[in-house]
Amino acid sequence: MTTTDHRVALVTDSTCDIPRDIARSHDIIIVPQMLIWGTEELRDHIDISPKEFYERLARDPAHPSSSQTDIRTFRQLFEELRDAGTREILLILLSDQFSGTITSARQASDLVKGVTVHIVNSMTASMGLGFQVLAAARARAEGGTVADMIAAAEAVRERIHLLLSVETLEYLHRGGRIGGAAKLIGTALQLKPMLEVNARLGRVEPVERTRTRRRAIQRLYEVFCERVDPARPARIAVMHGNALEDAEALAERVRNDYNLIELIVTSTSPVIGVHTGPGALGLCGYNEPD
Repeated sequence: MTTTDHRVALVTDSTCDIPRDIARSHDIIIVPQMLIWGTEELRDHIDISPKEFYERLARDPAHPSSSQTDIRTFRQLFEELRDAGTREILLILLSDQFSGTITSARQASDLVKGVTVHIVNSMTASMGLGFQVLAAARARAEGGTVADMIAAAEAVRERIHLLLSVETLEYLHRGGRIGGAAKLIGTALQLKPMLEVNARLGRVEPVERTRTRRRAIQRLYEVFCERVDPARPARIAVMHGNALEDAEALAERVRNDYNLIELIVTSTSPVIGVHTGPGALGLCGYNEPD
């Protein structure tokens, strides 16, 4: 496990999709979610990389499932941080509508004395979570308290938009994470659905559906531009499930059209990929105050 020299340790889980070099530069600790594949238990981003995951997904007849970070992992981390001198830990985690990770963290915090653990429900996933964590990290770097860090994350949550175009709803349906998009089952399995991860409600909701991938990507960008104003300062991420070429093309459009503060291109984690499948593309971002 990683320790930190900050007076407040900042922790998230591997569904945040923050590139690991960026996480290291901000001293963000990422705990792995678990992937269950047949009889194997694989730690997300540790025992299996996104590239390895999508390659295996294409050839393995067995379908993987995801599992939350367990109590033991959190307890070990909290104890290591405490023993290294940390007195406060802030965790910003995947929505409790998608996973029991927050429950595991709370139960582990009850078992560890000598350190104060603060737990924040991001109400979202992927870079919707990641941008909240990065905002908290910037607040800490500016000398902020835990309260300042939480306020920074919550301010992002109020403004964040996450849109996702998937090749099929099959993977979300299998994983039970389909939420309000369930109404599209039957009519959209052969189409290209666009979904929103609603950070106010903490669930997946349908936006629209199209017949071709080209049209789906175009509409993804158009709808995103309606939600996040290109003329105002923005932080944006492009996420992809083994679709780097399409992601880079989207990123180039963002560079040309937006008043950017930050742009991140990232592969979705294997645990996210279990539910979104190969070929998924996402745009996530928000406008900073002018």
